[in-house]
Amino acid sequence: MNRSISFVFVSAVTIIGLAQNKADLIVSYNCNTPDKQGKAVTTKMSLLASAAEAKYFNDLSLWVDSLKSTPDGKAKYMEIIKNTCMTVEPDGSTSWDLRKGPTKKTYTYVFTTPAEETLTVYGKYGEDLGYYTEPIAEIEWSINEDSTANVLGYECLMAESDYHGRHWKTWFTPEIPMPFGPWKLRGLPGLILKAEADGGFSFEATGLEHTDRIISPMYLSKDYTKVDRKKALENAEYYVNNTESILNAQGQNVKIYTLDDDGNEIEVPKYDGLKHSLEPDYKE
Repeated sequence: MNRSISFVFVSAVTIIGLAQNKADLIVSYNCNTPDKQGKAVTTKMSLLASAAEAKYFNDLSLWVDSLKSTPDGKAKYMEIIKNTCMTVEPDGSTSWDLRKGPTKKTYTYVFTTPAEETLTVYGKYGEDLGYYTEPIAEIEWSINEDSTANVLGYECLMAESDYHGRHWKTWFTPEIPMPFGPWKLRGLPGLILKAEADGGFSFEATGLEHTDRIISPMYLSKDYTKVDRKKALENAEYYVNNTESILNAQGQNVKIYTLDDDGNEIEVPKYDGLKHSLEPDYKE
């Protein structure tokens, strides 16, 4: 693959002084995870990065949150949802199918700031929105310069680490000297373009280009409360496996079921962090 793109970086201090919060590049990733039925699910994610900071997110979620962060934007978003998801029945009643509209399905945001030696993760855990921080240095890498890969035309070196219950193999390129990557993978002397872990988890860059987009702060940050990572993940698993009883206890009349390939109702598969979570160490 031929590449006409090149990167020249100045120091983080200079970038902050000249164009605070402006990114140098944007990377598109396919994030692959197994669902409760064992099928692979691909989520498209993005990474905005400069020498000073990085932001990992889903573009649709960012668009929704940016609109809902202002009264006018929220009203516009609700009008869009109404026009795309609401159907007026012949008897005058209305029905809603949110699957038709641009609704937010991915809640993960990761902000990484090397100068502060921390990253901050925002997400949804059960019914609750929460955030937590952790030290950047928490991942310790072992670099194997004899194992290489080519991703998007960039020569990448392999590095390995055990992180929060999974063993990760990553491929990073020294050609782009940024210590960032997809999700919370970080701290290598080059941008991480590919990563794999046991159980069918992986990230792979599908596109990379220059950008001058702003690395905006977290929208609606006041809606999030500080949480303990392991406890939040534990609560999320409990909610997924007990959603029907929780909602019915709140006064709703809910029946949750799953259909097989032939349309027959089957028992709802259970969520198990050991199989389905990027970070299964909360099960220990």
